[in-house]
Amino acid sequence: MFDTHCHLDYLDDPASARGELGLTGMVCIGAGPQHARKAVALAEQFPDVWATVGLHPTSTEDDSPDARTDLEALALHPRVVGIGESGLDDYWDETRRAEQLSAFEWQLDLAARVGKPLVIHVRDKAGQDSAHRGVMEVLSAWPHVPVILHCFSGYAGLLAFGLERGAYFGFAGNTTYKNAREIQEAARAVPLDHLLLETDAPFLAPVPKRGKPNRPGYVRHTLEFVAGLRGLDAAELERVTDENARRIYRLPGA
Repeated sequence: MFDTHCHLDYLDDPASARGELGLTGMVCIGAGPQHARKAVALAEQFPDVWATVGLHPTSTEDDSPDARTDLEALALHPRVVGIGESGLDDYWDETRRAEQLSAFEWQLDLAARVGKPLVIHVRDKAGQDSAHRGVMEVLSAWPHVPVILHCFSGYAGLLAFGLERGAYFGFAGNTTYKNAREIQEAARAVPLDHLLLETDAPFLAPVPKRGKPNRPGYVRHTLEFVAGLRGLDAAELERVTDENARRIYRLPGA
C-alpha cells in the first residue's frame, strides 16, 4: 500500500508512522523551503520514503530568489521524485494571486527542466471556482508537464480537463465523507490507470478516523472505500494504484 501524498515531517514521530496498516511506501511533500529540506532528509533516512520539493500557494511569503535557488538544487536530488505542491488557492481572504501565479509558473518550468511531475494543489471557497479555472488556464500553456491533481475536489471542469490532458488524480480521506458526492463521482469516473490514493496526513483523516490527526497508514481506509465505490476487490485496487504511483513518480519497480 502506497501513500502518494503526505506531510510526514509534520508528524511528531515520523518514524513511527511508517509501516502502519501495511504501508510500504510514501511520498513526503515539500510544501516550502524548510519542509522541502525536511522531506529530503526523511527520504535519505528511510528507503520507503521519497520526497517532493516546492512552494505551496499559501506560502508565497517564503518565495525569494534564494529560496528558488535552494529548491532548484534540491529538485535534482535522486530521492526527489516530484515538484510541488504548487497551484492556486483562493480559499483564504488574502489570496496573493500574482505571487501564486509566479510561483506556479516557475514550478511548472522547473518540473519541465528536471523531468519530474508537478503536484498540484487547488482550492476555492464553497460555490466559487476561480482557482480551478486559473489552474486550467495556466496548465493549458504547459501541455507536456506530467501533473498530479492532489486531493482532487471533484470539480467537473477540472475533471474533464485533466482526463483530456492525461493527469493523475489523487483521492484523499475526504473522499469517504458523506457530503463528498462530487469527489466520489470523480473517484468512479477516473480511469483506473490514472487513479492515486493519498492521505494528505496529518490532514483529512478518512472515516473511521475522521476528527483525528491523519497518518499515512490510514490510506488503507480510503482504498477500501474507493474499492467499494467502484465495485472492485480492495487487493486489486491496491495493486493498480501502487503501480500508478510508481509509474508517475518513476520509482523502482515501475
